[in-house]
Amino acid sequence: MVPTSPLDAVRQRAGDALFARVAGPDGVAARERIHGTPGPRWFPPGSPVCVVHGDASMFVGGLRALLLQALHPAAMAGVAGHSGYRSDPWGRLARTSTFLAVTAFGTADDAQAAVDRVRAIHERVRGTSPEGVRYRASDPHLLRWVHVAEVDSFVAAHRAVGEHPLPPRGYDRYVAQLATVAERLGVVDPPRSEAELAAQLDAFRPELAVSSAARDTIGFLLHQPPVPWTLRVPYAGLTGCAVATLPPWARELVAPGSSPVRRAVARPAGRLVTGLIRWSLATTPDAPEGDPFPG
Repeated sequence: MVPTSPLDAVRQRAGDALFARVAGPDGVAARERIHGTPGPRWFPPGSPVCVVHGDASMFVGGLRALLLQALHPAAMAGVAGHSGYRSDPWGRLARTSTFLAVTAFGTADDAQAAVDRVRAIHERVRGTSPEGVRYRASDPHLLRWVHVAEVDSFVAAHRAVGEHPLPPRGYDRYVAQLATVAERLGVVDPPRSEAELAAQLDAFRPELAVSSAARDTIGFLLHQPPVPWTLRVPYAGLTGCAVATLPPWARELVAPGSSPVRRAVARPAGRLVTGLIRWSLATTPDAPEGDPFPG
């Protein structure tokens, strides 16, 4: 897009800077490949996965997913031991965002290649935490936890701050579509409806706790983010909304004693920040064009 006014120029600069941060130094080339390569896709344009993953609510959903996933000691041990989230947080974000974009918008061949790369990485991630918790990233049970926490977070965030919430049964379709990706990643019997998603999330509750690694990760995400001071306020808007949309039992583990007043302003703040993100990224190829489900 060529800016046609000073405001357009501001939006272009803001969008380019944000995209570079989220997608990494190879983001432009990856975006061109994802959207410009002809061929069949796993999901047709306008499908629930494309609508949700193309919306700025993913910024809230991604943070919520990380906070929720941290509550499983074995999953958190794998992250702490292998992900490098502290030393290279932006690199990890770029890899995750690229995977989500490829599987939602890329060709079927590229999407399968991305899944194959992730599965190969998972095979190498195994060990024992300092507390004696054994973990194996390819364990179908842990893979299911990561998937369930992620999908639940993307649904909750899109409902709270998405520009175009899905129609009735739309989120069931979204959960079912992501189940096909989960199976390719090695998840056994992933949820295929919101009811199944809620039941599987609830079934994990006895296994969840705030380990020392989880406490460190939660503190890093909420209080020591890798963003400049000038962006701390909008970042707080995203994290506040992420915490507010957690189930009450998870919110009490992640942010014990959070005040009702703070939760009351968290969603409007999240809508404001995601609105600004949406505005700045409106010219990117994967931005939804209008309401995909009018009426």
